[in-house]
Amino acid sequence: MEFIDNQEELKTLVEDILKEARRQGADQSEVSVSMDQGLGVSVRKGSLENLEFNQDRGFGITLYFGHRKGSASTTDSSREAIAATVSAARDIARHTQDDECSGLAEPELMPEQAADLDLYHPWEITPEAATEIAIGCEAAGLAVDARLKNSDGAEVSSQQSIRVYGNSHGFIGAYAGTRHSLSCVLIGEDASGMQRDYWYTQARSHQDMEDALTVGRIAGERTAGRLSPRSAPTGSFPVLFAAPQAAGLIGHLVGAIGGSAQYRKATFLLDALGEQVLPKWLTLKEHPLRPKALGSAYFDADGVATRENTFISEGILDSYALSVYSGKKLARATTGNAGGVHNLELMGAAESFENLLSRVDKGLYVTELMGQGVNSVTGDYSRGAAGYWVEDGKIQYPVDELTIAGNLRDMYLNVLAMGDDADRRGNILSPSLLIERMTIAGQ
Repeated sequence: MEFIDNQEELKTLVEDILKEARRQGADQSEVSVSMDQGLGVSVRKGSLENLEFNQDRGFGITLYFGHRKGSASTTDSSREAIAATVSAARDIARHTQDDECSGLAEPELMPEQAADLDLYHPWEITPEAATEIAIGCEAAGLAVDARLKNSDGAEVSSQQSIRVYGNSHGFIGAYAGTRHSLSCVLIGEDASGMQRDYWYTQARSHQDMEDALTVGRIAGERTAGRLSPRSAPTGSFPVLFAAPQAAGLIGHLVGAIGGSAQYRKATFLLDALGEQVLPKWLTLKEHPLRPKALGSAYFDADGVATRENTFISEGILDSYALSVYSGKKLARATTGNAGGVHNLELMGAAESFENLLSRVDKGLYVTELMGQGVNSVTGDYSRGAAGYWVEDGKIQYPVDELTIAGNLRDMYLNVLAMGDDADRRGNILSPSLLIERMTIAGQ
C-alpha cells in the first residue's frame, strides 16, 4: 500500500474516535492525527555511518465538558486503546477548572472544502542511492580546500507525512506532505585552530533541492572562509544578519505578537496594536495557501481555515497571531494561527547583497548565532556570534568569539535595508537584514 493511501483509514479512525467521545458524554471533542514515514542516511569520511527508517503514528484527543477540558494521546489505534484514551481525557477534564475560553471554533470558521496545495511529492529513493548522494556531497565539500581535513558528515533525509484533524462539528480535514533535505557539515583546520560550518537544502520535491555538488561546495567554501579568525573591535557598529540568522530575528518578532504572549503579558510588544514596530517600508505577511511551500496548510491546529494575514503593514502592527483560545482571551477573532504562522514573508524594497555590504563603513556580517540570550518580556537581546568584519563595504576577515547586544524593539525599528536573498528553506522567509547599530563586544 502506498503511504498516501493511509489517509482515508486515518479519517475513518478520527470519525470513530469522535463517536466514542460522544458515547462517553463529551459536549465537544476534537482529534488530531499525525503519521510520518521516512528514510535518513548519514555518511562520514566517505563511509555510511547511519541508516534509519522511521514510521510513527499518534492520536491526540481533546474533550470538552462545558468549559472543562481534558486531553490524552496514544499511538495505539485499537478499539480498546481508543476507548481507554478517551476515558483518560474525560477523567482529566473532571479535575480541571472551568475556563470560559475553552472550546471549539465556530463551525463556520472551518474550510468548506479541501484545498490541494501540491505538498506531496514522494521521492522513490533507495538507501544505496541516498548513500551515494551523501558521499558525493561530502566529497565535493572536502575538495574545496586542502585545509578541510575532517567532516561531521553529510545526510540525506526523505520524509512523508499525513495530518488529519476532526471535531464534533462534523469537520474532518486532511492533507499529505513531503519534506526532503540534504546537508553537509565540514571541519577545517590551520595553524590558528579548527572551524566548522555547514550548508543544507530542503524542499517539498527533491527536484527543487540544490544538487549535492552545490551543497557540498557551499559548505566547503563557508568552512574554509572561517579559518584564521581574528577578534572583532568592541563598540557600537552596524550589523548585517545573513538571511538564515535574520529569519531567527523575525521569529522573535512572531513570538512577541503571538496571542499567548499577549494574554500572558509576557512580551515586549504588549498591547502594541497600532504602533510602529518596523520601518514604514516593511510589511510582514503570511501566505498559508502558497502551493508547494514548506509552511502551507489549508487549516490550522484548531481546524480553522487559514487565510492570508498581514500582521504588520508599512511598519504598523495591525494584528496579533491568534488561535481560537488566545483570541477569546483577548476578545478578538482567531487569525487561523493555532500551531504557528504559515509562510511568513518580510516584504519591502530589496537590494542586492553587494549593495547591503556597500552601506557598511565598519561593521559586522553575522553568519552564526549562539546561545539563547533573548528576553521575550523586555526585548533585551545578547547572543554569541561569528561571521566577518566589514570595512569600506567589503568583507575583510573572519571573526569569532564575540557578543552582539541590543534591544529587539530598537533593532526592528532600525532596520536600514534588506536583501533580495530570502531564505526559503523554512516557514519564515526572511532575507539578509542590516541593523543600523548594535553593541559588539570582541575578545
